[in-house]
Amino acid sequence: MKRSEAALQHLLGEIRACRVCARHLPLGPRPVLRASTSARLLIIGQAPGTRVHASGIPWDDRSGDRLRQWLGVEKEIFYDTQRIAIVPMGFCFPGIDPRGGDNPPRPECAPLWHERVLDHLPSLELVLLIGGYAQKRYLGATRGKTMTATVATWREHLPRHLPLPHPSWRNTAWLRRHPWFETELVPELQRRVADLV
Repeated sequence: MKRSEAALQHLLGEIRACRVCARHLPLGPRPVLRASTSARLLIIGQAPGTRVHASGIPWDDRSGDRLRQWLGVEKEIFYDTQRIAIVPMGFCFPGIDPRGGDNPPRPECAPLWHERVLDHLPSLELVLLIGGYAQKRYLGATRGKTMTATVATWREHLPRHLPLPHPSWRNTAWLRRHPWFETELVPELQRRVADLV
């Protein structure tokens, strides 16, 4: 069944009003996502960080700068919902992990909302799965035992899915240890993104 843009925007409004896990969110709920029925590329990351929580703009941080560099797109294209949808595993900032970094995405969001959102995205051709949480949910038994193993077998998940590491500065050492990511995967990613957007 073809879904209308108005129906999708109504659903996004419902999601932005969601308070299911409010008591678990240190900064309170502020769901951050973007989508349009015409989007051909979907980015599924983890959850907003503090800066994104404050701005309400997904990937509005250094990780977003690196992700846009990997994709080979400027902000104007990246934030054009007619081209790119952004639907994280958790829609709100989940808090800080005592060991550093952010807590995992809240487990309520994806089961409650993802299928409904995806039902409204009929034009999708490529889904970028950023980090282990998205890869676990969307690749299931076909993923590797680790995020590295999953990303290393990226060709096996095409044409629908493309697993990526998180573009956080915390993964700079990972990128140095795995030069194939930038020499093999990133050029193919840029080629596919250019064809879609």
